[in-house]
Amino acid sequence: MAGAGACLAAVVMPSAFAGSSPQAHTPTPAGTCTIRPAEKNSEAPLSCLGVTASLDHLPAVGEQATLTADVKAQTDVKRAGLSLQLPPALRISDDEGSGLTAPTTDTFGQRTSRTLALTPGTQTVHLKVKAVAAGPAQIQADISDIDHPDPRRAGHDSVELTVSKTNGSSDKGISVTKARPAPVEHPAPGARKERPVTPKAPAPSPARTSAASAPAAPRAASPAGNSSQVCISGTFRNRFQSAEGGSWNGKANRDEPVHNANVTLWGQPTANSGTQKLATGMTGNKDGSFNLCYTPTTSVTSKAWVEFQTQAGQSWSVVDGNGRLYTTATYSKDNVSGSTSLGNVYANEGQSRAWHALDTLNKLWWNRGSTTNCWAGSQRDGHCTPITVQWYPGSTDGTYWSTNEDKIHLADNDPDSEHTVVHESGHALMGKLYKGWWPNVTNCSPHYVSRTSSTSCGWTEGFANAVAFHTFNDTTYYWGNGSSQNLANNRSTTGIDPGDACEARVATALVDLWSQVDGGWVKSNTMMTKTHQSGFREYFVTDRPDYGLDTGTKARDILYNHTIQY
Repeated sequence: MAGAGACLAAVVMPSAFAGSSPQAHTPTPAGTCTIRPAEKNSEAPLSCLGVTASLDHLPAVGEQATLTADVKAQTDVKRAGLSLQLPPALRISDDEGSGLTAPTTDTFGQRTSRTLALTPGTQTVHLKVKAVAAGPAQIQADISDIDHPDPRRAGHDSVELTVSKTNGSSDKGISVTKARPAPVEHPAPGARKERPVTPKAPAPSPARTSAASAPAAPRAASPAGNSSQVCISGTFRNRFQSAEGGSWNGKANRDEPVHNANVTLWGQPTANSGTQKLATGMTGNKDGSFNLCYTPTTSVTSKAWVEFQTQAGQSWSVVDGNGRLYTTATYSKDNVSGSTSLGNVYANEGQSRAWHALDTLNKLWWNRGSTTNCWAGSQRDGHCTPITVQWYPGSTDGTYWSTNEDKIHLADNDPDSEHTVVHESGHALMGKLYKGWWPNVTNCSPHYVSRTSSTSCGWTEGFANAVAFHTFNDTTYYWGNGSSQNLANNRSTTGIDPGDACEARVATALVDLWSQVDGGWVKSNTMMTKTHQSGFREYFVTDRPDYGLDTGTKARDILYNHTIQY
């Protein structure tokens, strides 16, 4: 076994990397900033900027309340961007004197922003909001350094409440684990070009797929001439906001199908009978469609409804803080006597980020570089272990992957960044490739994408970054608040430290090796199932030659271009 390291009982791999912009600027000295963006068990770096959002009281429908955003700075920031977003249940009623821009309104609610020049201290912004609808609601506040995007120069906060129709009865917090679908509308502008029908990785073979294995295409509908069956069909979609394509003061609105999600048709054959499971399947890998067929035992089925779960087969899932899957269940169809289409069914708005995270993992699945129907070639069909993501509205328990749980923890707005979701999944994937073994990683808490840490941190974090870049075919990292940073680099790049202790250099060297030398990453991942690495040097110098992967002139030129020389 190549490499040296300890098999750790519990390791927390830090947040989806901090960074500092490649443009020249003087970073705040380490240790001088103390604003904690997440719970203390998180590995997210301490920040020099923070924001706290609060309401003076919880309004009922028709009532006003004062929303306060306290922006705290521990360093000078010439252009700090404050972004506020209200849900559809709340509206800005008076922002006089706040300095905020005129609000924009869309499906996701209202957004407004303001640019601030900050010095150490606290600035406060007030505005009046009015409750206009009952139900769960979340207010979001973000502060970031516009010119130097970096988790150490950003903050996020949210307020969760359930608006009541009766004065004095609105409550703190929201419950969205089990919910009804969002209103049905035609797909809105903002849908991206659909993923290719033929993925980069081969699809799992349905004939070999066990119930505990990989997702496969839904079962084909019964022939139209089979009058003994009744089929309920439709398309499952999700409206969400995406950091990819957005900015600090406005993320991109998306309206897209949810692929490979578990779906169940429930029903009551008669008005007095109990609930029965009529059919199961998955939404389509191409377009999120579903077609669930059953043979009725009565001429008319009293009630039938469809339930979608944040789980893909048993290969990956998104759960709440109590480990429960999110479910969106349609309203029941009464007196069903024949096949029917539900058209577009939309995920519940409060669950939007959970469904976005689930669908992001689908993108990684189809390009995971495995030779089996599991996440890693180290596992065999029928004995796969899943990737599990924990997220809930307002979560500050993130961003990291923990080995003892084999679970990814995402903070509130993390799912808005597909790069963050896949980065953390990259840690989980490495754990599966290594069959539970993990390097003895040093000087990695916190770590910064463009700065020297250690060769072990550069390797584990660089690999996770490379997984994200390989999945999305780019070198730009996006944070959940909409900020981004292009990490493309060569020997002349300033602002990114040289060598294999810098994760940005390792990440870009890896993706270039996979794409320009190896013809993909299947061979590399297969090698990692057979031997372990504690650093990039070991990966390149020792193990690649032993397992038939090229380390010749072209490969070494790639490393040299990214300032790595062996």
